Amino acid sequence: MDKIKIEEFLRLALQIPVLDVRSPGEYNHANIPGAYNLPLFTDEERKIVGTAYIQEGREKAIKIGLDYFGGKMRKMVEEVEEIVSTCKSKISNDSPCAVNSVLVHCWRGGMRSAGVAWLLDLYGFKVYTLSGGYKSFRNWVLQQFKKRYPLLVLGGYTGSGKTQILQELLKAGHPVIDLEGIAGHKGSAFGGLGEPKQPTQEMFENKLALALHSLSDEKDGYIWIEDESQRIGSVNLPNELHKNMQQSPVYFLDIPFEQRLNYITEEYGKFKKEELVAAIMRIQKRLGGLNTKNAINYLLEDDFKGSFGILLNYYDKYYERSLTERNNKGRLVSTIPCEQIDAKINAKKLTDKKLTPDGIAGGKN
Repeated sequence: MDKIKIEEFLRLALQIPVLDVRSPGEYNHANIPGAYNLPLFTDEERKIVGTAYIQEGREKAIKIGLDYFGGKMRKMVEEVEEIVSTCKSKISNDSPCAVNSVLVHCWRGGMRSAGVAWLLDLYGFKVYTLSGGYKSFRNWVLQQFKKRYPLLVLGGYTGSGKTQILQELLKAGHPVIDLEGIAGHKGSAFGGLGEPKQPTQEMFENKLALALHSLSDEKDGYIWIEDESQRIGSVNLPNELHKNMQQSPVYFLDIPFEQRLNYITEEYGKFKKEELVAAIMRIQKRLGGLNTKNAINYLLEDDFKGSFGILLNYYDKYYERSLTERNNKGRLVSTIPCEQIDAKINAKKLTDKKLTPDGIAGGKN
């Protein structure tokens, strides 16, 4: 068994299955993205062992833990065999996974990972354990946000189709971070409609840190990212990363109001009226009493464009203040006129914009 540090662990994790032996509750709260949960204890068993450790000492806790562990050994080995077999079918023969290798971690790299590693090593697996456990991964995650990234921020009023443009940039081979995709939310009061449950703040950070790390050595030297407020639904962008975005050049897609209104009417008009009304009520204080009343009445009368028109005007004013503040602080905002919402055409307009080595748009703004 080899105990390795987080950098080597993450490098190997690209080809070797990661086994998280923490309890299901710990794993479901947040984990290393892509890891399999192979819990040594259930949530209740972990609680009992932990209580025994505090009240009766280490030896008593270990004995109780062994009672739980003993009956699970065969099942755990068979589960790992299945995981490794699945991994082998997806990789080349020269991968470390081809020699029955696994990565194992618990919370702090203590007895849980040591126990499972011993069992798997005894059976014949090549086992690597993470020094410091999941806690060392979390320390690594937080360090990623302190780095300065060469960001190019894709801006535009609500309904500009920015997410689709990022997808086109990604298809064309450009480095892209999809914040809304990682957050599971589209940012506005309506952003959670049709989306799965958002990750916890900790899991959001884990996914985001790995996404940034995977692009940190990109030959293009920059990363496209959508302009977002610090809060995306129920999660928040780390302060350092949000500050990095605020200090990066913005490429603002200027798309006519009517085009955007048609776009969001088609996108959100398919949802139930009660869901739309609930979303409007979430911003009623900022929207104002009269606008809130009118927007809801339009919905009830099946005038979706009338309702979304009020909301679009609200979000346009909100975003315009953000752009004005950036310009006042000397941040570069490059405006790109776009006649329509067409992801391929507008993505090409972005890539046609000449960039200096510093990632700043050349030409007139």
